[in-house]
Amino acid sequence: MTPHPLTWLYVPGDRPSVVAKALAAGADVVVVDLEDAVAPDRKEYARAATAELLSEPRPDVHVRVNALDTPWATDDLRTLAPLPGLSGLRLPKVTSAKEVTAVAERTGGLPLYALLETALGVERAFAIASAHPAVHGVALGEADLRADLGVREDAGLDWSRSRVVVAARAAGLAPPAQSVHPDIRDLDALAVSCAHGRALGFLGRAAIHPRQLPVIESAFLPTGREIEEAETIVKAAVAEEGAQALADGRFVDAAVVAAARRTLSLVRRT
Repeated sequence: MTPHPLTWLYVPGDRPSVVAKALAAGADVVVVDLEDAVAPDRKEYARAATAELLSEPRPDVHVRVNALDTPWATDDLRTLAPLPGLSGLRLPKVTSAKEVTAVAERTGGLPLYALLETALGVERAFAIASAHPAVHGVALGEADLRADLGVREDAGLDWSRSRVVVAARAAGLAPPAQSVHPDIRDLDALAVSCAHGRALGFLGRAAIHPRQLPVIESAFLPTGREIEEAETIVKAAVAEEGAQALADGRFVDAAVVAAARRTLSLVRRT
């Protein structure tokens, strides 16, 4: 997988032609969705079509399986987990560490990404994030969380957003990706929302249409000024050990240098 994936493109698992287009759309990760995007009477077809797709090795394809308390989840895991084309499983509506551990024990170390979509899931964010070494990430499912909390204004989700960012960091995981922006036409609003998410500590975002990908990538890649500042900091750190002040008076310590190195790690994508 890309060291720092920024774009995660969701695509319905029961539409193989759309999946094929998604694989060529340039997303860092394609997420084949067997859950919300697939009607109950299409679940078995979606699983079979996805199994065929993943029967040979493929780069960076994940599957969002059905929620673990549904009648489809067991077959999803049993059918898909052993396949060579699967890079990770996204687990919807996770509410406990026990659920994640149970999946990890059945899937042989396959990378797992827990989606927190309820108040209870958010409250247990760190326990879930640190439940098992197979957990590679956590993220919010904001549509369901919004409904669970009865939140009408977007700002009402900011506490939950910060909670999952902190939980991921505390568990030693990569920063979470933002949840999807549902309006695929309003790219300006998407850009504003991405900027807000980046300010909260998110890295990258899930998308539901290829046209959203360039906006997301642009929002989370460092700017030219950020790159220049990071290079200055890292060069100063190499030249002298310990805390120091730059020529412009800014104080640089180990934490500042680490942040600069993280910034430069994203530049390799350009």
